[in-house]
Amino acid sequence: MASFEESLARGTLWAFATAFGSGVATSFTGCVYPMIPITVSIFGAKSARSRGQAFLLATCYVMGIAVMYATLGVLAALAGWAAGNLLASPWVIVPLCGLFVALAASMLGLWEIRLPAALQNRMALIGGHGYRGAFAMGLVGGILIAPCAGAWLGGLLGYVAATRNVFLGGGLLFTYALGIGLLFWVIATSAVSLPKSGGWMDSVKSALGVALLVATLYYLQNVLAPLARYTSGSWRFAGLNLALAVAGIAVGGLHLTYHGAGALTALRKTVGVLALSVGLFGVVNFAFTSDTKLPWLYEESVALERAKRHQKPLLIDVWARWCIPCKEMESKVLADAAVRRELGRFVMFKADVTEDTAAVRALRQRYRAAEIPLLIALDSEGRERMRVGKIDSADELLTLLRRVP
Repeated sequence: MASFEESLARGTLWAFATAFGSGVATSFTGCVYPMIPITVSIFGAKSARSRGQAFLLATCYVMGIAVMYATLGVLAALAGWAAGNLLASPWVIVPLCGLFVALAASMLGLWEIRLPAALQNRMALIGGHGYRGAFAMGLVGGILIAPCAGAWLGGLLGYVAATRNVFLGGGLLFTYALGIGLLFWVIATSAVSLPKSGGWMDSVKSALGVALLVATLYYLQNVLAPLARYTSGSWRFAGLNLALAVAGIAVGGLHLTYHGAGALTALRKTVGVLALSVGLFGVVNFAFTSDTKLPWLYEESVALERAKRHQKPLLIDVWARWCIPCKEMESKVLADAAVRRELGRFVMFKADVTEDTAAVRALRQRYRAAEIPLLIALDSEGRERMRVGKIDSADELLTLLRRVP
């Protein structure tokens, strides 16, 4: 998901903080808010013998939600390469993005996607009382929340599938669920009154809808070349897109609503949403792009011939457009000044494995590239001297490169 990708580019702690904050935002949407009085009364927080017991009951409930979502994150990460290949197929991307747009339209107020009230009430009866009952209710609560959480879950699960990091996937989804549960902890252990619903809830839902539209643009760039070219590592590009996003907010992308709106208000809302989405999409692409141009060769035969003729070592970067860690590694590690100087003695071949073709499968087999990102270094005699997956430290990569004769 776009906001998580941008945050992870700034550091893992930022990504987890964003996940938690997104969960808090989700807890104030239409699918969660009406559940609060029902769920609190079911797991008995209001009638608990002490605030400590109420806190434990609320914790069991939140853990049920967290376990459900963390499981989804782990499964998405385990999908690995297969999930990545799917994210490069128009037959998967286009329907998936169509679903994202439909969910975004719901979040923006064009229509509502909710479980029927009768089904919500029936599912709410599952679990009973006590700690086990509270945990079971949390598992059910995750299902009830899904129509509103979908705005984050869809993009976040797609992102986790692309990273193929089981611990990161489970951890981000678990943290996201803790953010959702914060409100339940507060209500269960205090007498705090809930704020009245109003325009602020529409703004929260609009923000979630915009986030999903940004995710849609991000995934569509795998199949639409103009979107893939909409990027730059220059601060001017980042500033223009940030200004576009701010203009979208000012026009009314977040605070205006389609409910009972006239034609002019609806137009302002639409223009604001589009400007905000495109601006944030540009900022996200900026985060994964470096202005530093490395001398990559894209034809394997040319790279091998040049390395042999000049008796130089060869660096092979196995890469795909849908691979988020690949982009992070190029913009943050390979673009480092000291690394670039060391790479000056290498011939550099970028092996693009975005498309799942016979030629790409053969190339992956030759280099035993079952997982990406992958950097391989061959010495001047053509012997493999380095093989490393995702690497976050420029100093670590520099040490490995200097060992290649």
